Amino acid sequence: MAEWLIEGLLERLLDEEDGVARDLLNRAVFYIVPNMNPDGAARGHLRTNAAGANLNREWATPTMEKSPEVFLVREMMQKTGVDLFLDIHGDEALPFNFLAGSEGTPSYNTRRQALEDNFKHAFKLATPEFQDEHGYEKDEPGKANMTVATNAVAEAFDCLSYTLEMPFKDNCELPDPLFGWSPERSRQLGRDLLIPVRAVAHVLR
Repeated sequence: MAEWLIEGLLERLLDEEDGVARDLLNRAVFYIVPNMNPDGAARGHLRTNAAGANLNREWATPTMEKSPEVFLVREMMQKTGVDLFLDIHGDEALPFNFLAGSEGTPSYNTRRQALEDNFKHAFKLATPEFQDEHGYEKDEPGKANMTVATNAVAEAFDCLSYTLEMPFKDNCELPDPLFGWSPERSRQLGRDLLIPVRAVAHVLR
């Protein structure tokens, strides 16, 4: 579902007739990794790469031997800087679309909290597929797992950083009994995701 979401996001972002996309491309530079784990995906893995590493637990100390995907992406981030980071996932258990932020990181502050609030508010207005009542428990201050991408990137760049989770089966708040959470719904969520990105783009720095 993550790759399908990115397909939808790119389709809209590259639509020259779309005002949201044109405005965003005038304001920002996008760096998009359409598949962070191509070797693992080709082998049918949900979490691990070809070396057996869970790439979302490699962001503190990635290596070229164990987690080259993270090592090289993080290296590029250090060259470009990061103002907004979105890590796209699917959750096997929770039947919702939801965001997980960086509340437990050591440097979490009121500026980042305001960005998170504005992003979520705009996302809820953009689509009924997104909600903010159900999701992961928020980390206590200073208790975040810093090996996870969202926390590591937020801390390194003092930026708005989110994990977006989609359901494996269906969004129970807007169920589709025939198709469940489908590729097309994932693509549409990617298109809609540009609306909250635009809502915060002018205040990220």
